[in-house]
Amino acid sequence: MNRTCTAALSLLIGVLLLATPGRATAQAALAGQSSRQPTLSPALAATRSALEKYADPMVAVRDGYLSTVACIEFRDAMKGASQGEGHEHMAYRPGAMGVHFLNTANIGPTLDSLKPQVLLYEPVGDKLRLVGAEWFVPVAVAKTPPTIFGKTLEGPMEGHQPIMPEGLHHWDLHVWFWKDNPAGVFVTTNAAVKCPTTGYGYSFDDKPPKIVQP
Repeated sequence: MNRTCTAALSLLIGVLLLATPGRATAQAALAGQSSRQPTLSPALAATRSALEKYADPMVAVRDGYLSTVACIEFRDAMKGASQGEGHEHMAYRPGAMGVHFLNTANIGPTLDSLKPQVLLYEPVGDKLRLVGAEWFVPVAVAKTPPTIFGKTLEGPMEGHQPIMPEGLHHWDLHVWFWKDNPAGVFVTTNAAVKCPTTGYGYSFDDKPPKIVQP
């Protein structure tokens, strides 16, 4: 094989590698986020690296994550506490969770750092930007709170409406891998994440769920 053919073949292989489904899209989606990504422990950084393929939401869908459509935000999250409801509701800070993509096949009593039950996306223009992940366990599956990354899941609490039934009592833990949370990487809501007030018809200003008994 002459040098010209070898060079052409190398170029073709490079193009095909870049065209691998999901890879180019995921890389492009993450390219503009590096400056906003939080500094993580080695364990969290390893999980972030493993999940970065889901920057392309279609890769997430193919792996069994299905969108719940609604962008969930808590603009007045502490309002209930100031009105004497703090002992009844989860103590959320003002901020958003974004759009939840749920994979029911990952739900079980044992948690896997590489298999979150939920991926979190922020609507930005006409795109969905991957910002975090959530480990989610129904109370029906575990009567005591599971742990992961050295953290105990929060709850138990009612289901988040309108994306799940109120009666779906559960434990959960949010981790903001791709968008820095000013309040901390494990804090449930992220003030840096926004649900659009225009251009996206499924943004909801929600109320923190009630605390329940396991």
